Amino acid sequence: MAVTLEVPENIAAFLPTPTPEVWLVEACTRLPEMLIDHANCELKAASTALGFLYRYPDRAALVQRMSRLAREELRHFEQVRSIMDDMGIPFERLSASRYAGGLREAVRREEPHKLLDLLLIGALIEARSCERFAKIAPRLPERLGRFYGGLLASEARHFEHYIAFAKSECDVDEADIDRRLAELKALEAALITDPDDEFRFHSGAPTSPLN
Repeated sequence: MAVTLEVPENIAAFLPTPTPEVWLVEACTRLPEMLIDHANCELKAASTALGFLYRYPDRAALVQRMSRLAREELRHFEQVRSIMDDMGIPFERLSASRYAGGLREAVRREEPHKLLDLLLIGALIEARSCERFAKIAPRLPERLGRFYGGLLASEARHFEHYIAFAKSECDVDEADIDRRLAELKALEAALITDPDDEFRFHSGAPTSPLN
């Protein structure tokens, strides 16, 4: 039975640019590569959450939430690895994608803008992951489609936490947050729509099949 899903309303409203259809078509033909990168993404997401604990240990609410988020991301990593093992797909470490690298390069160095950028980028990544899970799940084999559909609630929740902390932890007025978010949204939209020579879970429009 095919999985039927919709992108959550808050995610659809937050992201101005949808995933290109060409990426969805390509992803369905490259499931091993997508799963390998997805597993790497979950590890990196856990590492990102732990990074907040190391950088900002004095921020109690942020530390508690990011500690829980790291554990949840590691659980998702275990689940992806289990599916990969059942499908006979060996895990391998992958370098950062153009998407991750492009967003990371935009982070400002001075505080509180560094913290703000890290939180807003976290929100963008979680929102994009949620959107792609929702769009690709109905096209996948049933077990994998149901697994991806089951991730929507947690990704949407992570997105909401990142946005809430951007507003509560950075001592930046709302107009400045909105202005910076608009800049980062434009960068993120370009990264997922511009032609991309590399296929990854967050890559842009593939330049040609099986690159």
